Amino acid sequence: MKWDRLELGKFFGSIGVALLIAGYLRYSIQSELLLLSKILLIAGGVFTVGAIALGFSGILHFFSKRSSKLGTNTTLLTLGVIVLLIIVNVLGYQYHKRFDLTTQRLFTLSDQTKKIVGGLKSDITIVRFSKTPDPQFDDLMSEYRNLSSHLKYQNVDPQEKPEVAKEYGATHIGDVVVASGPRKQSLAPNPEQPVSESDVTSAILKVTSNKVKTVCFVTGHGEKSLTDTAGTGYSQVDEGLKKEGDTTESVNLVSQNGVPSTCDALVIAGPTQSFFPQETAMVSKYLDGGGKVLIEDDPQTDPKLDDILQSWNIAAGKNVVVDASGVGRLFGTGPAVPLVVSYGDSPITKTLSRGMTFFPLARTISLADKNKSDPQGVELLKTSAQSFTIPNLEQKQVKFDPKTDTAGPLSLGVAADKKVGTQDARLVVIGDSDFATNQWVGMQHNGDLFYNTIDWLSQDENLISIRPKEATNRQLILTESQAAALQWVDLIFLPGIVIFGGVYIWWKRR
Repeated sequence: MKWDRLELGKFFGSIGVALLIAGYLRYSIQSELLLLSKILLIAGGVFTVGAIALGFSGILHFFSKRSSKLGTNTTLLTLGVIVLLIIVNVLGYQYHKRFDLTTQRLFTLSDQTKKIVGGLKSDITIVRFSKTPDPQFDDLMSEYRNLSSHLKYQNVDPQEKPEVAKEYGATHIGDVVVASGPRKQSLAPNPEQPVSESDVTSAILKVTSNKVKTVCFVTGHGEKSLTDTAGTGYSQVDEGLKKEGDTTESVNLVSQNGVPSTCDALVIAGPTQSFFPQETAMVSKYLDGGGKVLIEDDPQTDPKLDDILQSWNIAAGKNVVVDASGVGRLFGTGPAVPLVVSYGDSPITKTLSRGMTFFPLARTISLADKNKSDPQGVELLKTSAQSFTIPNLEQKQVKFDPKTDTAGPLSLGVAADKKVGTQDARLVVIGDSDFATNQWVGMQHNGDLFYNTIDWLSQDENLISIRPKEATNRQLILTESQAAALQWVDLIFLPGIVIFGGVYIWWKRR
């Protein structure tokens, strides 16, 4: 058998490729470039070069063909894309940048966390006790560390370092302890609810706060209850305040003969029964002594607090506000739930401009005299121009009557403050208490409005911000007919379009 140059080139090429593969396999298994591996690789390279030299004319002829040129172009394009991807990945690794595309900025630290951690004046140590790191929690801690050099984080195996676990008081695998000097706050996660940004920030607040404020809720007139876990209760508000390091207390003005001196802020949340004149006088006396009060005054009720409102230049309308814009339908609400996207110039609402608040069954609360400067008042919450007032909800047809009703924009809340000697008295009145109930407090920025109000009243304005958000349930529930239609689209319609397109292109090129 006589071999020509091309045949000999193919033979050398086969041997060369085989030797190169053998050398590489030995090197990858041994993780070291030993002598035999070097010999195999060098020999493979020599045979491969020889194959190219012997078959050079055949290679030129191969690449001169049209099909080969197309194949070469495709190969070069593919290699170019691979090289580009490698460059992008290398640059991304060296210059790390994250983009949070979720609607609620779920993977971006909240303004509140940035304020608290960025303003740390003392060292904070966060320790997670586990054998294995948690990548998600580690990423979260990396974001925290970027905010302040005062914050340190470490993951500790409690079996290797039991003395550290004892020092921090960790008792379970997965415990997270936030410490500042001798003060420690332990966070025990569970599989269904891992430690979140909100938990960590709340723990930092607790170990760094020099003062724990007490928020008192008046009882005895049908107000919202802190222990009520139903949709109409305030149990989530109670939990939220405690997460921020506050304490809550229920007070009865009659049995306690006034507002306790321990109250840093007093909340009157939607009374359905009237206050006794002496109780109204007790609240007035508290304000006159530099007290801080939030009154949530629902429509179609008369708690007999008008004397307080009048002395603070605040007017409560005897009406119900409805919103005819139709925007609420996008969120499953009706016209009886006014939507607010316009806010007054106040520390309470300065961080709410990016979002919405909802007020189921609200009345107007406005400044009685807008030219009056003492006390200083701001209308906080403005409804849309498509809103208007109606006398009550008993009428059969909700329709604007220019003779009796007032067209929007309408004010639903007022914040006022005045100097009382050396004290700074503050009062906020909102024409609805349902916005902060368990059913509504998690809706958009309703919770932020309530907590910001408490922070402003108690003069903790440095804490006013947007709280960490929880993921919205976006599960789509289809009816049987909708599910069947979707199956037809997936199984028949879309594949049919692809098949028809392929057949059409083949037919045109035939």
